[in-house]
Amino acid sequence: MSSTKIAIITGAGSGVGKATALAFLKDGYKVALAGRREQPLKDVIAASGVAASHAIAVPTNVADQASVQALFAKCVATFGRVDVVFNNAGVNAPGIPLEELTLEQWKNVVDINLTGMFICIQEAFKVMKAQTPRGGRIINNGSISAHAPRPNSGPYTATKHGVTGLTKVAALDGRKYDIACGQVDIGNAATEMASRMAKGVMQADGEIRPEPLMDVNIVGQSVLYMASLPPEANILFHTVMATKMPFVGRG
Repeated sequence: MSSTKIAIITGAGSGVGKATALAFLKDGYKVALAGRREQPLKDVIAASGVAASHAIAVPTNVADQASVQALFAKCVATFGRVDVVFNNAGVNAPGIPLEELTLEQWKNVVDINLTGMFICIQEAFKVMKAQTPRGGRIINNGSISAHAPRPNSGPYTATKHGVTGLTKVAALDGRKYDIACGQVDIGNAATEMASRMAKGVMQADGEIRPEPLMDVNIVGQSVLYMASLPPEANILFHTVMATKMPFVGRG
């Protein structure tokens, strides 16, 4: 059990964030759940069945620095420190040809997926290097798209490749503060965002074919495992995917 550990999870109101928050809470963590809307965060806390003192819902816009600073301040004020940050919040753009995307659609994805993650990592560094005991662990949500794109996924794929760079930099720059940083790359978890894949999604050859999905709770357990390692060990990159999804080989 990790009853004394404190975690911040962004995008915690649904999907991967919800599954991870539930996994952490059931393992004994105290968790600050962050997301744009407060009620879904409260619903996750209620569903966990844990004591109210073990979780707080903090409405947060990760693309806004003041909002992220308020999230970390609230977590520290409530629980005393931050041991783990799961940078999970992310959005996608419409699946349309690259040349038809608007600049606003591009910027929205970049602001949340990449700049938002940078802001959260920066704030985590500030808190973790100053606390006693010093240090902590940051886990970034990368995605299979950090390795290979889907058709018509320019903004999402570009930001997820950027996340890989951020992960490497944070893993390097965090060493002197006893901060470990790793990345989980998820493929076809059964969330609301990915449910359409079971009905059929465009492949590289332009055909529409259904793809297999895996239980999203498997992802929550994977992130929990990454967080459970002792300070001297780190999983830099961890890929968890539906076994038969079209990623390796020719799909």
